[in-house]
Amino acid sequence: MFSTTKTRLLKSLQSSNICVYLLGCSLALASTFAYADPGELPIVIPVTQSQAIAKGEEFEQTRQWIKAIEHYESALKKWPENNNIKYGLRRAKIHFGIDRRYTDDSFSKVLLSQSRREAFILFDEILSKIQSHFVDPLSTTSYVAHGTESLYLALANDEFTKTHLSNVPPAKIRAVRRILREKYWNKQVSSHHGAHQLINEVCDLSYQYLQLRDTAVVSEYMFGGCNALDDYSSFLTPERLGDLYDNIEGEFVGVGIEMKAEIGEGMLLINVLPDSPAERGGVLPGDHIVSIDQTDCRNMTTDQAANLLRGPSGSQVVLELESPDGGATRVARVTRKAVQVKSFPIVKMLDQDNGIAYIKMSGFQKTSASELDAALKKLHGQGMRSLIWDVRGNPGGLLSAAVEVLDRFLEEGTLVSTRGRVSDQNWSYTAHRPGTWKIPLVLLVDENSASASEIVAGALTDHRRATVIGRKTYGKWSVQSIFPIRGSTGLRLTTAKFYSPQGNTYGKIGIEPKITVEKDELQTAMYGATREQRLAADSDIKRGLQILQRQYAVTP
Repeated sequence: MFSTTKTRLLKSLQSSNICVYLLGCSLALASTFAYADPGELPIVIPVTQSQAIAKGEEFEQTRQWIKAIEHYESALKKWPENNNIKYGLRRAKIHFGIDRRYTDDSFSKVLLSQSRREAFILFDEILSKIQSHFVDPLSTTSYVAHGTESLYLALANDEFTKTHLSNVPPAKIRAVRRILREKYWNKQVSSHHGAHQLINEVCDLSYQYLQLRDTAVVSEYMFGGCNALDDYSSFLTPERLGDLYDNIEGEFVGVGIEMKAEIGEGMLLINVLPDSPAERGGVLPGDHIVSIDQTDCRNMTTDQAANLLRGPSGSQVVLELESPDGGATRVARVTRKAVQVKSFPIVKMLDQDNGIAYIKMSGFQKTSASELDAALKKLHGQGMRSLIWDVRGNPGGLLSAAVEVLDRFLEEGTLVSTRGRVSDQNWSYTAHRPGTWKIPLVLLVDENSASASEIVAGALTDHRRATVIGRKTYGKWSVQSIFPIRGSTGLRLTTAKFYSPQGNTYGKIGIEPKITVEKDELQTAMYGATREQRLAADSDIKRGLQILQRQYAVTP
């Protein structure tokens, strides 16, 4: 799967309410950013466990964290009990997180600038929220132990050491790491006071040996402690929290692209949003951005390139683009503006004669239900008698949006239920008969259909309301809540699991479609093709059309 990021400007955070939503799949890193890593390694397919471990360590040594993570995850499917592979995956994820923090301006400006006292107040707030709301109980010992591990790895991380320890002899750094292992590794801590005592000792030790700032140490305990949670829970910097709210609102300031860093080639454009500044500037999916305002970005991380793309509404950014055929580069001058991310970017009739309509749903956000109502009304006016609903690549979003859109197609019964450790997380959502569309449905899913998309797939499957076509879904069946906390930071915590109408949950399993269609590689090769050409060549859509063309459609 691709990990992607929408380039956007941090919005002011005005809401203090807890927001309950369903985080989508993102390489099991609880984030939606890809990361570029220096240096390519030759492709070697490991055939033994030792070869798999060695290959993963090669990726780590060259800081190719995403490749290391993907490699270890793949190896674990083959050797699920190998502890060295498990820890390699864990280690690569932690390094990935550290690198991201240290390329995040809001982390430096807000969190590293705190006093030790301020940092401990924030630490206590984070730990209290986790212990009262996370779906599973978590001990203070576990939280602090994971913080110690994060600091231990940070002391060997290039971004961390470049920021804090550039003039410190390596022998001193190794000495502190050794003390962390021997004295503080998994040390029992019974209370917040005990946690303070341990972390204060580590702060004093780090300053004595390394002149390391207090907040750099405490920050590793705040962020690293969250590594004790699941893959979908994390402590968020102001910038990451702003990105998350932008996703929910469906609005940001930027150029309107989704991109993935590819080392040596630049930023691969996975998607260009319809009606965005980038689309109007002639930017195409499949292009590589090789420079931004004359700054070469071929070897940048996605975060670094995204920072260059940020800017106020109305300002211009100059992109140098290279097409997949490797021809001459071209320049696009793009003006940043407020971009509305539509839940339904494609709404159209595919087969006018048979009344078959198509909607592409890219996310579940506040506007999803109203957008769907408008889309269905428009299509009904054009003669819609059946519908293909496409949630492929849809990573999820708001739980409320999933319930609302499902309610348009199911007239009775349970839509989804949630169960958590705290009683206020236990809910059951049911359909309402008024306003139900009874037309035949096909639902398209794939390996990147996650969370809210899987709620839709689970409900339509259990109620036998649609024919599900495509490939097995991602398998993300938990509910997250966002807790804004001091300093414009936030916590994203898993607070419940969700269940299909028949009481099934498919975490790490996914939903099998009724009709499996092999992944269509043709789409990725259609550089410069129109939307209509891409839809016409899509194997999943072709199969959906075949199914509906055989059915007698009844207009609601």
